[in-house]
Amino acid sequence: MFKKYIVEALGTFALALTVGLSVAGVFAVPTPVLAGLVLGLFVYTVGHISGTHINPAVTIGAWSIGKITGKDALGYIVSQFVGGGLAMWILSMTTVMPALTVSGDWMTGFAELLGTFFFTFGIASVVYGKTPSVMSGAVIGGSLLLGITISALLGANGVLNPAVALGIGSFGIMYILGPVVGSVLGMQAYKKLQ
Repeated sequence: MFKKYIVEALGTFALALTVGLSVAGVFAVPTPVLAGLVLGLFVYTVGHISGTHINPAVTIGAWSIGKITGKDALGYIVSQFVGGGLAMWILSMTTVMPALTVSGDWMTGFAELLGTFFFTFGIASVVYGKTPSVMSGAVIGGSLLLGITISALLGANGVLNPAVALGIGSFGIMYILGPVVGSVLGMQAYKKLQ
């Protein structure tokens, strides 16, 4: 029963740690590519246990379309923030903690919203079984890459994940509100269009 919460914490930790190390300039592969690869890996390895949300905004979006119970959603969100907090703790003990600007302006919120909309629109295709299961990790990882690209090119940090935002020091109201609203809109739009 608790496996799903453990894998949500573990996946969020791995994602936040990888993104944090990359943003700090420790590895030469672009951060959006690494984020997409990490998410795809967890979809393939533990997706059958928890659905691999590893993102509070995704969990809220899935809850909004009735794909997760309120009790599980709350457990997932707590687990995800534990994973993000652990990544923040490890990054803060090293010399590689990323130095990010955290803007609270509406454009940042819009950029995070729009990026998360496209990210979760792709996730919803997997959730509704419209994507072959063998391609689920590639579609979800690719959707994350697209979402990060849109958000970052519009001027935000391209996080799309409040728990990862906590982990990498990009935590602020627009990095919570933008992804949550974008996720609900993306999931709902796919539900209506499928």
